[in-house]
Amino acid sequence: MAKSSIGETPFSLVYGAESLISVEVGKPTLRYSQTNKESNNEAMLVNLEQLEGRMDLAHVRMVAQKQRMEQYYNRRASFHFFKVGDLVLRKVIQNTRKLNAGMLSPTWEDPYRILVVTGKGSYELENQNGDKLRNN
Repeated sequence: MAKSSIGETPFSLVYGAESLISVEVGKPTLRYSQTNKESNNEAMLVNLEQLEGRMDLAHVRMVAQKQRMEQYYNRRASFHFFKVGDLVLRKVIQNTRKLNAGMLSPTWEDPYRILVVTGKGSYELENQNGDKLRNN
């Protein structure tokens, strides 16, 4: 089955030809029975010569699809970048939830101050008492 992103079947990109269904081998179809060895060899050579071009074209299509997906995501995503000293709320997750908190417990923890920006979207936090939170 041809992939929509690259327009080729994985088998044809690897081996340079379309696969033959086992039913066609057991019970020859008109396409299978009308071929001869010389024309088949010529067709296989032509397919092998065109294989690199087809692989390049499939790679270009795949990169274009990834770019479209990235643009789609970036249009809908809202990025929030915080600076050192900003106050933020931390989401309560399963391992930080208080015991027997129940369904109506708060979904956010106390405000925390950002100490250091450690990476893209990751921060070191401290609480209001000045205690540094350990990294998860």
